Amino acid sequence: MLFGGAFATTAVGGQGHLDFLLVGLIGTAGNLAGSWLAYWVGRAGGRRLAERWGRLVFVQPHDLDRAEAWFDRHGETAVLVSRMVPVIRSFISLPAGIAEMPLGKFSVYTILGSVPWTFALAAAGYWLGRQWTTVNRYLLPVSISVAVLTVGAVVWWVALQVRRRDRRPAPGDR
Repeated sequence: MLFGGAFATTAVGGQGHLDFLLVGLIGTAGNLAGSWLAYWVGRAGGRRLAERWGRLVFVQPHDLDRAEAWFDRHGETAVLVSRMVPVIRSFISLPAGIAEMPLGKFSVYTILGSVPWTFALAAAGYWLGRQWTTVNRYLLPVSISVAVLTVGAVVWWVALQVRRRDRRPAPGDR
């Protein structure tokens, strides 16, 4: 979205620059399309999918019970609000599908939550467009650092989960 917003300026896009409104609308449509895909994976696989494959990411059946109860109480709000939260916005569609949230409601809340995010990012790109090479020079090291820290945090979390699992007594040892 930043890049699309930057291309909406004449400084980056030149004579054939993009329309800012179109950039935001296409970003919202892309967000909705990707969300539908994850929604249908959750809807088609349901709890069975989560129980079968969830253990690979250390999700236990009791975690699914708690998540289902929470989503039953807060599902609509969760879809709307999480669309504006980095990282979480990418994952909320799957539990919405598993919870069998109606597709129409899911779509409306996804669009309402995505519009501010996509237009804000496009606006930031538009504003920064004239300084795009400078911005890129400063953001690239930050982006690499964030990626390395994220990978490190995930590796640490997985190692912690494996250690916890290895410390649990086997069902026959109790």
